[in-house]
Amino acid sequence: MRIYIVGFMGSGKSTYGAQLASALDFGFLDLDTQIEETAGQSISSLFEDKGEEHFRKLESEELIKTATLQNHVIATGGGTPVFNHQMEWMNDNGTTVYLRLFEGELTKRLSGDLSLRPLLKDQTEETLPEFVYNTLRERAFYYHQAQIVIDPLQMQPKELAEILKSEVKAEAEGEI
Repeated sequence: MRIYIVGFMGSGKSTYGAQLASALDFGFLDLDTQIEETAGQSISSLFEDKGEEHFRKLESEELIKTATLQNHVIATGGGTPVFNHQMEWMNDNGTTVYLRLFEGELTKRLSGDLSLRPLLKDQTEETLPEFVYNTLRERAFYYHQAQIVIDPLQMQPKELAEILKSEVKAEAEGEI
C-alpha cells in the first residue's frame, strides 16, 4: 500500500506524513527530499539554476519511482498533483490524502518562510495572502481529486491510520 499526501505548501504534508507512517508502521518518503538527493542540490537552487520546468520533470521521474515502494507514506510537493497528470497517477497507484487548510491558516504558516520557498521568493507579507488565495484556487481542482480529504487540525495521524487500517482489512476480507 502507498499513501500519497497532497496539499498546499505549508499544510504539513511532511510532518503529518511522517507521523502517519509511524502510526501505520510504514516507511516514509518526502518527495522533495528525494528530488534534492537525486539532483544534488536544493529545490530552491534547482528552481533558480534550471527553472520550474526542469524541476517538474525531475519531480515526475521521482514520483514514478515510488510505484515500487510497498507500505509507504509519500509526502509530495504542493504542486505535484497539478502537473503531468500526476494526481491521476497517484490515485491509480495508491491512496491519496489531501490535507485541506484554509487560506488564513496557510498564510500564517508560510509568512516566515518566504525566502525558503521558490514560489514565494517574490512575495512580501502584504502580497502573500492574495498569492495563497489565488494559487490555492488554481490548485483546488487537483487537490479535491484525492480519495480522502481531511483537515489536519481536526484529524490526527493516528486517527487516519485507524481508518486506513480498517479499509485495508475490509478490502482483504472482500467487503469492499
